[in-house]
Amino acid sequence: MTRTTTAGTTDGGGRAVPQRLLAAATRLFADQGYDRTSVQEIVEAAGVTKGALYHYFGSKDDLLHEVYARVLRLQQERLDALAGSEAPVERRLRDAAADVVVTTIENLDDTKIFFRSMHHLAPEKDKQVRAERRRYHERFRALVEEGQRTGVFSAATPADLVVDYHFGSVHHLGSWYRPDGPLSPQQVAEHLADLLMRALRP
Repeated sequence: MTRTTTAGTTDGGGRAVPQRLLAAATRLFADQGYDRTSVQEIVEAAGVTKGALYHYFGSKDDLLHEVYARVLRLQQERLDALAGSEAPVERRLRDAAADVVVTTIENLDDTKIFFRSMHHLAPEKDKQVRAERRRYHERFRALVEEGQRTGVFSAATPADLVVDYHFGSVHHLGSWYRPDGPLSPQQVAEHLADLLMRALRP
């Protein structure tokens, strides 16, 4: 079980030990894979002891979970704020559709690591992550359903399929997006959000 990720003893640069451990784990998982990375390598890269790792994280499995969970928490907070605003539903959905693209690209290593390695999670952790992702998708789907119910969006396509359509594109970003490519994260987000809105146009 993850103990904490935001507090703890800091290094000379002011970074908390949990942050150093997460940064080291993310880099190693990205470079050589979760299953080929040992706890010893993580603590050496972070400059801490194994005792420090086990104080903040119960296991390497907890580190993998936190790599993705921190991104999902950020996205959930932003979606809750966008969905709960007073803007028209079309604006709220479009902003939410663009935001998940930008935040995924900005945390692409974390996302790629997780989808490549999530099968290593213990059953309870896997269940927890799936529940967290489901909550996010359900909040997003509620915006689609609100627009369909009020006639702003076409109801020809079930809301579940609309959500799968957009998030299929989001989950595919790790296979093709490159920071040195021709499109910025915001440009990609605008294009994908436009595609979604055109698909929902009455």
